[in-house]
Amino acid sequence: MTPQTQHAELQITGMHCASCSARLEKSLNQLPHVTAVVNIATEKASITFDAAATDLDILIETVRKTGFDAHPARDFAAEKAARQAVLRRERRQFFIAVLLTLPLIVEMLLMFAGIHVMLPLWLQWLLATPVQFWAGARFYRGAWSALRSGSSNMDVLVALGTSAAYFMSCAVWLLGLDQAVYFEASATLITLVLMGKLLEANAKGKASAALEALINLQPKLAHTERDGKLLDVSAGSLRPDEIFVVRPGESMPVDGIVLEGSSSVDEAMLTGESLPQMKQAGDKVYTATLNQQGLLRCRALAVGSRTQLAAIIRLVEQAQGSKAAIQRLADRISAVFVPAVLAVAALTFIGWWWIGGEFSGALINAVSVLVIACPCALGLATPTAVVVATGRAAHAGILVKDAAALERAHALTVLALDKTGTLTAGKPSVTDVLAAPGIAGDALRHTAAALAQHSTHPLARALLDPLGTAQTVEVSDLHEYAGLGVSARLDGTDCLLGSPAFAAQNGVTLNDSALHALQQQGKSLIVVARNGTALGTFALADGLRESSRRAVSKLRGMGIRVVMLSGDNHATAQAIANQAGIAEFRAEVLPQDKAALIRSLKGEHEIVGMVGDGINDAPALAAAEVSFAMKSGSDIALEAADITLMHNDLMAVADAISLSRATLRKIRQNLFFAFAYNVLGIPLAVLGMLNPVIAGAAMAMSSVSVVSNALLLKRWQPSEPNRAASI
Repeated sequence: MTPQTQHAELQITGMHCASCSARLEKSLNQLPHVTAVVNIATEKASITFDAAATDLDILIETVRKTGFDAHPARDFAAEKAARQAVLRRERRQFFIAVLLTLPLIVEMLLMFAGIHVMLPLWLQWLLATPVQFWAGARFYRGAWSALRSGSSNMDVLVALGTSAAYFMSCAVWLLGLDQAVYFEASATLITLVLMGKLLEANAKGKASAALEALINLQPKLAHTERDGKLLDVSAGSLRPDEIFVVRPGESMPVDGIVLEGSSSVDEAMLTGESLPQMKQAGDKVYTATLNQQGLLRCRALAVGSRTQLAAIIRLVEQAQGSKAAIQRLADRISAVFVPAVLAVAALTFIGWWWIGGEFSGALINAVSVLVIACPCALGLATPTAVVVATGRAAHAGILVKDAAALERAHALTVLALDKTGTLTAGKPSVTDVLAAPGIAGDALRHTAAALAQHSTHPLARALLDPLGTAQTVEVSDLHEYAGLGVSARLDGTDCLLGSPAFAAQNGVTLNDSALHALQQQGKSLIVVARNGTALGTFALADGLRESSRRAVSKLRGMGIRVVMLSGDNHATAQAIANQAGIAEFRAEVLPQDKAALIRSLKGEHEIVGMVGDGINDAPALAAAEVSFAMKSGSDIALEAADITLMHNDLMAVADAISLSRATLRKIRQNLFFAFAYNVLGIPLAVLGMLNPVIAGAAMAMSSVSVVSNALLLKRWQPSEPNRAASI
């Protein structure tokens, strides 16, 4: 049976730690033909499955059997409203728990101060019981679900620890035993864990602020022409080819093309470029960009989910829901961490009871071990940093396809740059026309135009701007040679147009000294020949982008080896490389050879990145460890790339690598904090040096500190001070 591959996004509720997400991911991946990635920071499962073997109902049922709940992911606003409703309910539970726990805490604090005021045991029980079984019900549900599926998680630790303190206290009260009671410990632990969860939820909400800001940019209203009238309609109701009008100070409701009018448009939210772009008839405009001056009459090209802004939002959501390779380390550790902690707690209890002979003291030390070891911080260390970093990248006009690409970028040692459209503006223009002796300029231009209009090469297309379309000629035997040129029979004669090397291969004699002089100036040459004789040569120049030299300098300063790839001859490539400050380049590289060069660089034990913008760059982009595509490039290049640069600026590559390095530093810091917290805390608890209440407070604050540390990535700024997005 032919596989029917489908993709689904499920919103998950009930996950609390890395063990939860790892357990759910394992359950889903055990289904036939299912590949699932579960992200605890976004609380989503991204699932690819074969519809012939599995359907959405089976996936949701599997989630529920594993102990969680799920529903198909809705739009951001609906999910946010649902999360806020849950947050309000949990906040209410927390404050009621605080009111019930306060008298118990006051009693404990007075005891530390030397004032022994004991609440009646029945009152302590009355205060602690609602906290234990109402406010703390979520921990029992989570623990039961985990144990039922044959695993364990943070809820098991909290439920076991607090239940041990609570039920031991009940036994002391009801049986009249001469032992201390710990109602205050169980109630305080649950209250502190709830506080940590609330603080964590607020911090996670801030982490996705960039995505929310992007979504809020989508305009709500459009002015459209229908039946000869200008009507105000919902932007979502516009259809392709409808005519809409944008007044000064308004945002574009959809992607379109200008039919009438001229204006400057602020595209900072889309490209990160602060300078307004002039728009006139024939220019494209994009959703949510701001019309600053004139009235524009436009035709809709892309609406709804097909707009550029919608594509950006999808990419950001995809990146935030993906998983970095370093996260798998935390997942593997969490899979064995909770069972190991349970064993340590049991040994602690047995050891203290055997050595000290005191049941209550041994139990409390075991409870401290259970509480201090909760792996919440471990599970949040990586995904929160990824969520913040990808949102910050989108803010700067850098769209990251997935977390793995963001992670790999920090390790790049070599960056290969395509010349045309990457280092240069990609808009060559004719600078010199050299007609051969005895050849009329009109004949040269006529032949060049007739051949150029049948070629897809950027240099051939650039010839048509000054030459225009040739008059009708009889064309036959047309052949285009990728990266070299084009040949054909025009009005019965054999003609060609292409590089000097292509002309020489076809037996055309050239004036090498004149051509060499032009090439030394960094110009590209196109030779026109008829019946084996050169008619003349066109010289074209494609200037460096304004920021290219600064970007190359910055990349080299970051310890990255920069290599330029060019289809031009050696002299032209040398001139451009010198202008850009690049010491290493490869000239006369055909499109099909670029991917082989990338593989060759990788064979030198280098970690290679590739920057390109054309269709012919797609194989090389796919071959690189990390690939970057300019937004001005072809759709195929954008699809093949890991990271898309919305502002066509090489400096953004340096920024992406800089952000990757900052993100990996934060992830490593978070993992260090999480591990160090457990490594230090568990021995103290085993040795009886940690009160359960203090352990609970430390556990709650560890999660908050990890998320707060990830939020510091919001301070990262792109290197160009004038590049800033409105979000």
